[in-house]
Amino acid sequence: MKSLLIFPPDWLPSEPYLSLPSLAAVLRPAGHDVSQLDVNVEMYDLFFSTRFLEHVAQRIGNERRHLEHVQKERALDEEENELMQRLLQCTPELFAQYAENVEKAKEILRGKAFYDIDQLEWATNCLHETMALVSLGYYPAQICFPPIETDIVYKPFMSSEILEAVDDEQINVYRDVYRMLIRPVMERERPTMIGISVVQQKQLIATFTFCKMIKEEFPATHITLGGNIITRIRDTLPEMQGLWEWFDTAVVYEGESAYLKLTEAVKSGGDFSALPNLIYKDETGVHTNKEVCSEKLAELPPPDFDGLPLEKYFVPNLILPYLATRGCYWGRCTFCDHFQGYVEGFRTKQVDQITEEIKFLKEKYDTRFFHFTDESYPPALFQKLSRKLIDDKLDIAWTTHMRFEESLLEEQVWKDVAESGCKYLHFGYESGNQRVLKLMDKATELGAIETNLRMASEAGIWNHLMGFFGFPGETEKEADDSKAFVEKNAAHIHSLGFMTFVLGKYSPIAFEPEKYGVSYYKNPEWDLALDYYFTTQDGLSIQDAMNVFDEFERNHNAKWDLRTCVREYIFLYIDKYGSNHLPQLEVTPEQRQQMQHPAIGMV
Repeated sequence: MKSLLIFPPDWLPSEPYLSLPSLAAVLRPAGHDVSQLDVNVEMYDLFFSTRFLEHVAQRIGNERRHLEHVQKERALDEEENELMQRLLQCTPELFAQYAENVEKAKEILRGKAFYDIDQLEWATNCLHETMALVSLGYYPAQICFPPIETDIVYKPFMSSEILEAVDDEQINVYRDVYRMLIRPVMERERPTMIGISVVQQKQLIATFTFCKMIKEEFPATHITLGGNIITRIRDTLPEMQGLWEWFDTAVVYEGESAYLKLTEAVKSGGDFSALPNLIYKDETGVHTNKEVCSEKLAELPPPDFDGLPLEKYFVPNLILPYLATRGCYWGRCTFCDHFQGYVEGFRTKQVDQITEEIKFLKEKYDTRFFHFTDESYPPALFQKLSRKLIDDKLDIAWTTHMRFEESLLEEQVWKDVAESGCKYLHFGYESGNQRVLKLMDKATELGAIETNLRMASEAGIWNHLMGFFGFPGETEKEADDSKAFVEKNAAHIHSLGFMTFVLGKYSPIAFEPEKYGVSYYKNPEWDLALDYYFTTQDGLSIQDAMNVFDEFERNHNAKWDLRTCVREYIFLYIDKYGSNHLPQLEVTPEQRQQMQHPAIGMV
């Protein structure tokens, strides 16, 4: 039986996502014929091509002719007039120039010129400007690169708007993505079963667009949804009768064994009612099975990237994701709901298995660059793996995600980590106030944070900090402490990512709101929402936190305004230049003068 695995847009196309290769790795040895289709990277490769720009030119011509027809009937309003002026600027010469530029930009991103920051910046700006042109063809959608800024008007957290979006020929670019990228694969391979991995809420509109169009043209195809987002909406998904017209089953929690069993049941025509981690529909309705399963990591094979277009990712050196653990070894942070992806607690592979699999992947795919995508790397494994990588002389470069730890206060630990190939660490900082950290149950002392930062930095590792303002009960003074702490330690902090607090629907705070002085509101129309609107008894309100954030964006250490904000790009630069001191990445004074918002380059 032929199976097709799909990763939908929108995601940054700088490395493969791990979900499809993890499934392929268990399906193929079991005898299933599996194809992997990263629609996301294929889509961006398509967008930045002469073929797609010619398609956009046709759409813009149609929009212009429509407005000309309207103009004969009545005067254009202000918005229509502005749109007409923009459309009239889209000449054949302009499209020809963009078509030439995007091919050059892709060559830069995938070649040696990537490591010249002026050329890298030109290439990324070129792609950003091209997407503004593409967006005109789907007005009023804003289709962007990087994709975090994309807004196609419809809200992915409302099933009613998804139902509208899927048929919108004007705004919904994913309908054309289906026609150009998915339909040809469906016609060629005729898969019996399709699995779509949804790992970000913004992917829902693309996902259901693909599902509906597949069902219209290939109605016998069994479509399964999975991924972290499907797990997070498992409570409301069974109620979405309209959406269930376009898919058949949903796998929640960990997917390898569950999807394998489902695939075998589809192949044999077996009963779904006893399958683990499954929501399914039949003629009587939608059913959620009680049976659940989790994975024994020692029994899982390394990910299988065969069939993915590894040469198309927007990097000069292939970066492979690798996961050695499941869950978070700490698992107590009161704001976090990442644990929702698992039914079992923290688990890890043994160091020998990890290094054997890394060596296997390095040799098979001819790359030394790895992104360890674990929730938070446990300190004991962090130290053991570093020593093992050194002893085995694996010669890799790697990056991962970390908590600050009291157990990592020896300089030799950080020297070993750097020697093993660690280039970039993504730290959960959250706050620079000890009382707030205690409320979060971080169990982290500010002194340990300072020591970890200094030792990692002096060892040559790039420290990226993630934090937020507005934790329930946090005062403005305590938010100022967070800003003061990073300024004080700026010599050892290379980049920052700040936001405001979001009340996740499965977070400990949402389960015990009274304990944290929080009241929240469930909007019934936001039936696929992953977070809640809330108010606090004490401390900063949502608007207060936004004001603090905005002020910090305007006033902070200039070293954190960077000419590239892509983690993978910085990671590759550190390896290329052998240092975490990369002044060429900082925004120049001339660029700063031209910025509307001083923090535009802030990671």
